[in-house]
Amino acid sequence: MKVVSATIDDLKGWLELASEVEYLFGPMVNDPKFIQALEKNINQDSAFCVRENDGLPGSRLLGGILFSASNAPKYKIGWLSVSSKARNKGIATALVGHVLRLIIVPSEVVVTTFGDDIPDGQPARKLYQKFGFIPLDEIIPNGPEGGSRQKFKLDVN
Repeated sequence: MKVVSATIDDLKGWLELASEVEYLFGPMVNDPKFIQALEKNINQDSAFCVRENDGLPGSRLLGGILFSASNAPKYKIGWLSVSSKARNKGIATALVGHVLRLIIVPSEVVVTTFGDDIPDGQPARKLYQKFGFIPLDEIIPNGPEGGSRQKFKLDVN
């Protein structure tokens, strides 16, 4: 499996991924702001994906991640999703590992993920903790589905 930079031909695949997780993230597929952010990340080479069978741009996406380096040495993972059909196959690990190899040290990487009260968010929390991210005290109540969000941070030296 290869992690590659997304192209505009992958936009449909990104929206298909988004449709699977709207119940957790809130409306995205029909949200012009989400689509604009996605296009911006693609154009800035900060959207990475894994395509089915390592296919060409426009192939079905198995997973995707948006990664911001605009405030380096402070980086941000803005969005991560893996297709329900491709979960537990190492795709999220490959995506996070890929973006962590892009950072210049010393630095910090932050991500806002699901609070401890979201059962479907537990795999994301465990994934980030596996990479050494530490949950911060900052809890954000009332995510789109009614649950909380929590910031995690990784210091890289």
